[in-house]
Amino acid sequence: MPSSGSDTAPRAATGRMSRLRMLAGRNPLRRPIDRFEGAVLVALAAVFGVAVAAAAIFGTHTYQSQLPAAHVHPAVAVLVQHGPQAGSLPHVGQAEARWRVPGGERSGVLTTATVPGISGAAAGTRVAIWLNGSGQPAEPPAGQAVMIIYALITGGAVTAIAGVALLIVYALARHALDRRRLAGWETAWARTGPSWTAQR
Repeated sequence: MPSSGSDTAPRAATGRMSRLRMLAGRNPLRRPIDRFEGAVLVALAAVFGVAVAAAAIFGTHTYQSQLPAAHVHPAVAVLVQHGPQAGSLPHVGQAEARWRVPGGERSGVLTTATVPGISGAAAGTRVAIWLNGSGQPAEPPAGQAVMIIYALITGGAVTAIAGVALLIVYALARHALDRRRLAGWETAWARTGPSWTAQR
């Protein structure tokens, strides 16, 4: 003999299907409030579709925004002064350096945020750096896989937030509609209950 909990999932699935048929089907027992809940479900599904499209756009934008960082090239800089002490803050620890670019040589300030190798380095030390299209120091580029992962995380986060928000909206709407249904049932019972019980 099957346990009492063995048919819990089938019953729950049947209950959900019955509710969907009531809301979306042509059941003669459908009331205006059921049709309204069905319309709310359709509207929320449409909004979720728009949210998924927006998530794809955000993910694409996140990926494309990382492309400029990918268009950097390696170079070698020579420190003009001693580098900052090891453990300096990323945007505080800095040192003067010079590096070659097509058509000449440039100098400027390297920070530990873009070139961690300058920490504790002596003047004259050669350090590897990355230069952007204008020949200025830039952060190391992220790998292709990392860029794709960031884009997927962004799109997934937008989709998840939209899904949770819409579920909350539906739960609140359903709670309000169920209270209206209960009030309607109580009103109907107040009209028919006394006569029905008297006939028994």
